[in-house]
Amino acid sequence: MRNLALLFCGIFFTLAFSFSGLILSSNNILGGLQRTTETLDEEGQLQEGEELFPRVMPGLAKQGKQVYIEMGCMYCHSQQVRRAGFGGDAERGWGPRASVPRDYITQERVLLGTMRTGPDLMNVGGRPLNADWHHLHLYNPQITSEHSNMPPFAFLYEVQAIEQSPSADALQFPPGSPYAPAAGYEVVPTRKAEALVAYLMSLKLDYSVPEAPIL
Repeated sequence: MRNLALLFCGIFFTLAFSFSGLILSSNNILGGLQRTTETLDEEGQLQEGEELFPRVMPGLAKQGKQVYIEMGCMYCHSQQVRRAGFGGDAERGWGPRASVPRDYITQERVLLGTMRTGPDLMNVGGRPLNADWHHLHLYNPQITSEHSNMPPFAFLYEVQAIEQSPSADALQFPPGSPYAPAAGYEVVPTRKAEALVAYLMSLKLDYSVPEAPIL
C-alpha cells in the first residue's frame, strides 16, 4: 500500500513537472508577444508611425476562415513555413521566410495543419494568384491544376441563367473548358465562396519581424 502511494505521487509529480516545463514556460515565453514593426529602433522599441505586424484579419476574411474550417481544408493544407534545412518550403515558393510564433498572435484559432496533401498556404495570398484563379480552383481544381487530387467545391457556387448580361462576379472559364456551364448560364460564387477566397487572399507572409527578417 505504501509503495502504491509512492508510485501515485511519482506519477503526479512527473506529470506536474512536465506540465510546468512545457506549458507554463512556453506561455511565459510566447504569451507576451505583441504585434511589432518590421524593425526596432536603437533602444529596441517599435518604430513610431510604421505598420504593425502581423496584420489584423479583415471581417470578410474572418468569415472565410470559418468556411475554411467547415470545409476541412486544414486536413490537407498546413500554415507553417519551415526554416531552411528542415524541408524545401522556400524552394517551393511557400514563403519568403520561416514562420515564427509571433505570426499567429492575432489568431483566435491557429490552423497549423498536420499534413500536406496539398501545398502550404501560409503565404498563398502573396503568390501571383488572383481571386478569379481561386474561385475557379475551388469550383473545380482540374480547371487550374490538372491532375490535382483536391476535391471540387462546386456546391459553394450557384449556376443560374444569364438575364440581360453576365453578372460582374461570374466565373470566367477558359475557352472550351468542359467545366463551363451550358450556353446561357453562368456560375456565381455564394457568400461563403467569396469569404473563403477573401481568407485565402489574406494569408500573406510578406513582412519581416525582428526575429525573422526577410532577407
